[in-house]
Amino acid sequence: MAEHQRASFHGRYLFIGLLTVAPLLATWLILDFLFSHLARIGRPAVVALANAIRPHFAELADILMSPATQSTVAALLVLLLLYLLGWAATRVIGRHLIRHFEMIITRVPFVNTIYLNVKKLLVVVGEKPDGRQRVVLIDFPSPEMKAIGVVMRFLRDADTDEELAAVYVPTSPNPTSGYVEVLPVRSLTSTDWTFDQAMGFVVTGGSSAPDRIHYRQSARSAAP
Repeated sequence: MAEHQRASFHGRYLFIGLLTVAPLLATWLILDFLFSHLARIGRPAVVALANAIRPHFAELADILMSPATQSTVAALLVLLLLYLLGWAATRVIGRHLIRHFEMIITRVPFVNTIYLNVKKLLVVVGEKPDGRQRVVLIDFPSPEMKAIGVVMRFLRDADTDEELAAVYVPTSPNPTSGYVEVLPVRSLTSTDWTFDQAMGFVVTGGSSAPDRIHYRQSARSAAP
């Protein structure tokens, strides 16, 4: 009996230790993923810089070419470029340059389709459809059970003229592996959550969310 209790305590401590380290491990994996991709994107620029300064600063070039320094500088260069791009996008000349760049992109077959669709998705996510709340609940898998959905656009039934909604339903913990449903607007339940709150709710398996939610309020009545 005593041995069984000791084993139970050891298992409990192991579980508590796992719960303690899990958030840190998840944070590390996400940061490592972002850092690796930023470094991969900026690495060619660092290599080109090292080769350019090598005739005059050979030691500095060797430092830049070391794996750790190369990855760090590459990631910082990409972050700096993103910052400058965001700054330029708020200025008139920057908007003109971006507009010309988009004109070039839209003339490239296949690439223009990807670029325009991704841009449209980001624009749609960033604003409310027809001024209404974007984050909703849908009845799934039964009327007394709800799933988080994001309204992408509104449609009309060609036969009845009923208002429909195209709703993206993200899955947990990876919201990019969701699916799309088309359903009547009257069957939606509007929430007062933001898009960021909804994504946080999905990614964390429901553990991160506001304390209150409109569970039975109709989407139609919530429209302004």
